[in-house]
Amino acid sequence: MILKESREVDFVPGHAPSLRVRASYLLQNNGNSALEFIDVILPDQKQFGRGDVHAKIDDGDAKLVSLPVEYQQDFPNSLRVPLDRPWSPKEKRRLSIEYALSEPEDSGGSITLGPDNFHLGARGWFPLPQPPKHIFAPYPKKPDRSAFVVGVPADFLVLGRGTPAGQKQEGGKIDHRFELVKNDLSPFAVAGHYLESSRTAPAGTVVFWTFQPPSSSLDAAANHIAGAWATLLHEFGPLDKNVRFPHIVESTEIQAHLLGDTGPAVVPFPGGALANSAAFALGVDSAEFLEKVEHALAHNWFGDQMYPTPDAAIGIGEGLPDYATIVIDEAENGEAGRRRRIVELLQQYDEARTQGVEKPLGLVAVNDPIEQRRIALAKAPLFYVSLEDAYGEQPIRTALAKVVELFRGQRVGYDDVRAALEQTTGKNLAEAFRTWRYGKGIPADFRARYEAGPEPTPAAQH
Repeated sequence: MILKESREVDFVPGHAPSLRVRASYLLQNNGNSALEFIDVILPDQKQFGRGDVHAKIDDGDAKLVSLPVEYQQDFPNSLRVPLDRPWSPKEKRRLSIEYALSEPEDSGGSITLGPDNFHLGARGWFPLPQPPKHIFAPYPKKPDRSAFVVGVPADFLVLGRGTPAGQKQEGGKIDHRFELVKNDLSPFAVAGHYLESSRTAPAGTVVFWTFQPPSSSLDAAANHIAGAWATLLHEFGPLDKNVRFPHIVESTEIQAHLLGDTGPAVVPFPGGALANSAAFALGVDSAEFLEKVEHALAHNWFGDQMYPTPDAAIGIGEGLPDYATIVIDEAENGEAGRRRRIVELLQQYDEARTQGVEKPLGLVAVNDPIEQRRIALAKAPLFYVSLEDAYGEQPIRTALAKVVELFRGQRVGYDDVRAALEQTTGKNLAEAFRTWRYGKGIPADFRARYEAGPEPTPAAQH
């Protein structure tokens, strides 16, 4: 059981900047037998550039060793901390883990790190002590409250998970303290030497953090982004109480990993979106920039609040955010906007199929060839559109909001989404899921619905 917990991140500037991560735990053995070791999951070396790992038990240095060979394949990022003496039942012991994170091979959705800015997403970068391998051992419970501290140069702006709980300055460094409660999602951090530009539109406020003043008008962009954020809140439910409005933050060069692009890219973080310099160069009020931002913001619901199982990383993890952008377009432009986006996706799907061989949507993985991922990325949002067409827009959106609420902070797979949809619609969706998840091609009735005839006129919109 975890009685107390604190996590700290310090930005270490320099020619090759790094992040120093420290996590401290007060643990209690709630089992009925003594323990000889503690296993800890650490950040992936390739993904986070993790190195220089140290551990302490109570006040003494502790060794970190590899797991037994039979566990290494299933737990590639776990290390074992052998205890200097048996850990008796009900006894309390302190565990500290410290390591450095450096610039990884690919900067993206999990971490970015530059000379004057960084971000850490909500998963993967902090250590996770594991329960002993006993059938009746519960997973370590979280404490009611825990501390999260982000240490940065005094001129940095900082965002982090939790309720702001004060700052402490020492020389040119400031520690920003956040308090997390048991039901909060995992911590994240976004920080850098930024200029802040805030705009309040009729639909709400949007904050931009950039390295230089934006070259295009922020007013139109803020109005569009605030409207999109309001639509997501209305359709899919509230977020963390501390996320009052979205932040759009310029970051070091990130890439659109799923498609291997090196140009304009926007990735999500809890409460906002990170955009690289190439994306900002499009103009913050450009259609391409705004569409990328909308998709990233939708990941706050379908990615941060809940996140997909590995087999659903594209069908759910990308399909639902893309579907959400169709919902946004409909809220802004009516049925004509919805139809236009659907037709565009059909065209993207058809074009992608000329470049590769289709693999069933439910079987496509993030490490499959780019050609197959392009096909799946175009098809996935159309699946949710087809469910709206068959069972009604509001029942489907209500069910998805229920998924976001019920599975907060948990992995979600196709069966979870299907169960929520069936409960809300009162229908058996087995055939629909089977057709779109395991079939190839676009069902003929769906294609005919959106390829036949002209787009509806404004008078025909609903």
